[in-house]
Amino acid sequence: MKKLLSTVLLVVATAASSVAADARKVVVMIAGKPSHGPGQHEHNAGVLLFKKCLEQAAVDKVEVLHHLNGEWPSTEELGRASTILIYSDGGGGHPALQEDRLAQLDKQMDRGCGFVCVHYAVEPTIPKGGNEFIDWLGGCFEVNWSVNPHWDANFAKLPEHPISNGVKPFTTNDEWYFHMRFRRNMQGVTTILSAVPPASTMSRPDGAHSGNPTVRKEVKAGNPQHVAWAVQRDDGGRGFGFTGGHFHRGWANPDQRKLVLNAIMWTSGAEVPTSGIETSLTAEELEANQDPKPANKQK
Repeated sequence: MKKLLSTVLLVVATAASSVAADARKVVVMIAGKPSHGPGQHEHNAGVLLFKKCLEQAAVDKVEVLHHLNGEWPSTEELGRASTILIYSDGGGGHPALQEDRLAQLDKQMDRGCGFVCVHYAVEPTIPKGGNEFIDWLGGCFEVNWSVNPHWDANFAKLPEHPISNGVKPFTTNDEWYFHMRFRRNMQGVTTILSAVPPASTMSRPDGAHSGNPTVRKEVKAGNPQHVAWAVQRDDGGRGFGFTGGHFHRGWANPDQRKLVLNAIMWTSGAEVPTSGIETSLTAEELEANQDPKPANKQK
């Protein structure tokens, strides 16, 4: 009798464990190929860092799958995703714009899958991906409209939103893109990080990424610019765009790191703790997995 009872309890416990595992949200992360100089555009190291942090703090809530060096997930894996994150170069080389991948993503977004893009990955092209990214993310970088200067952004105030849970105001130097092309009337969009760019951000001549009359007017007027935002879509899905992340060292900042980890959780549909996703990193963990790059290529 005792043996039978033990067997029953074991079966029940195994079933409960299986149900708990199945209840976890599936986060699919895609890292782009190596780019720029040492410590910059560290897509592979960044994605592996996000994965490590989420498995450190939320392994009971999310299952993290990752792909490095521009590898694209299978159709089956995309179909399992609760949210999809891309950290890569953008423009015409954006991994999501190759082959029929935009259509693949569209299918997932239609069912309410989340979508996160970090740094250059927020930039599709106008003819391909522009409308889709504005819909899925709530906004994106648009050439001859948005700009990509390096500057010290002071995020003095954050909105009440699950992505901001536990995040304190912070200041950091990065290539913070701004003057993004957002949804009409900001429908469904919540700005998460905003700051007033200094006049020095307009020191370059007008160009596809450097300046235009409209953004110059905005900066001269001292209008806050939005560099991270969230969207709640009509299809039930959620999106998050984050324009920082040029420098890998930025992930050492606990508030910047927590904000992005919170956003990954939120877009997956998982609950974000009131204190946010708490993680700690050693210097060795931060430096790990960076791509070997010739120092003379640093820009």
